[in-house]
Amino acid sequence: MKKSVITVTFVAVMAFVCLRPDVVQGQGSSSTTTAITIAPDAVKWNPLAPGIQISTLAGDSSKPGLYTVRLKFADGARVGPHWHPEDESVTVLQGTLLAGMGEKYDTASMHEFPTGSFLLMPKEMRHFAAARGETIVQLHGNGPFVINYVNPADDPSKSNK
Repeated sequence: MKKSVITVTFVAVMAFVCLRPDVVQGQGSSSTTTAITIAPDAVKWNPLAPGIQISTLAGDSSKPGLYTVRLKFADGARVGPHWHPEDESVTVLQGTLLAGMGEKYDTASMHEFPTGSFLLMPKEMRHFAAARGETIVQLHGNGPFVINYVNPADDPSKSNK
């Protein structure tokens, strides 16, 4: 009985706190003193590269500090071999991420990571990725989040549009 009273009290307090108007419900805030709540249908996607969209959920990935972003890949979208100066934590939320390690894009060496998979790419590890089906991954870590392409020609920000 005592356990269920405590549980009911905890749930009621959490509901009250989460429904207060002064609790922030927004996207991209980096404040650690307010809650950030985003329903799946409220995620705002922006183009990043051909076949890839990005959404910043928390923090500013271009600056030092914690960040959380999501990437949405169209079926077949790929990212060439690259590395990051900080660790990259990846959770597959939807679809199948294909990932391989090394400085050359090699489909034969790629591994399948279905929904629910987690990957930790240590800083400076060369890796590459592709999507099977529409795939959504969530990245989090310490910024700044920088992508260094092994082959500069793979960098979509440098391509002629």
